[in-house]
Amino acid sequence: MTQVLEQPVKPAPLVTGAERAARRRAALEWIAVHALGVAAALFFTLPFVFVFLTSLMSDSQALSRDLVPHTWEWGNYRKVFDTPGFLTWWKNTLLYAGLGTVLTVVSSIPVAYALAKFRFRGRNLSLMLVISMMMLPPQVVVIPMYLFWAKQLDLSGTLWPLIVPMAFGDAFSIFLLRQFLMTIPNEYLDAAKVDGCGDLRTLLRVVLPMAKPGIAAVALFQFFYAWNDYFGPQIYASENPGAWTLSYGLESFKGAHHTDWNLTMAATVLVMAPVILVFFFAQKAFVEGVTLTGVKG
Repeated sequence: MTQVLEQPVKPAPLVTGAERAARRRAALEWIAVHALGVAAALFFTLPFVFVFLTSLMSDSQALSRDLVPHTWEWGNYRKVFDTPGFLTWWKNTLLYAGLGTVLTVVSSIPVAYALAKFRFRGRNLSLMLVISMMMLPPQVVVIPMYLFWAKQLDLSGTLWPLIVPMAFGDAFSIFLLRQFLMTIPNEYLDAAKVDGCGDLRTLLRVVLPMAKPGIAAVALFQFFYAWNDYFGPQIYASENPGAWTLSYGLESFKGAHHTDWNLTMAATVLVMAPVILVFFFAQKAFVEGVTLTGVKG
């Protein structure tokens, strides 16, 4: 008979009081961090949920104590689209945001490239002027600008006074692109010039492909600004409903004696949806571009 040898059982390692305290502290930290994360998520999400639920309520239930619609009025969105001028406001907003973004990016890239990579007399002064323009509120120059566009060029009642200046660059876009281009090593530019590339070809063939995250961030910033702009259309296009944008057209849902809050919220959802979708699909390039702009000054 084969004798089975029993292996000695090793005693379990003793857990000291310090280790238990460290584990308890780590668990409490995990709970605290995730609790703050959930609270922050609710803080930013609940307003959107409130707007969406209100948009599906009847006129009598909107802004009442009831938080959930009694009947889901999906027809509110059809009523919004049936509002006279709503589709025109869509077209105007797409024109303003789309064309304005293209013009801003195209005009800002060469200036940012020159400030980042060229050495010339007055470069620091030019950069200070750009930063100074960032600090200048648009309300300061609105009166002379309005007199110029409305009285001299007779363009009041249109969006062109807002679109045309974007073809001459934007201070914030120039500064942001300049910060990003500073992170591109000069060795790439020197190698391109050794191969016979001029400054313009170096910009198009070398710099722009490497600056895609920064360009995407600038484009998204400008698109969001133009899409949500209320002040500009109010100044230049308020007298012509055919030139209104979505942000300014939302005012038409508010009457003198009654406001259809359910339709107002439905229109608000339709205005926010494109911006949310654009940011959702472009957030990787956006975050990368904004992050890298602060690497090198």
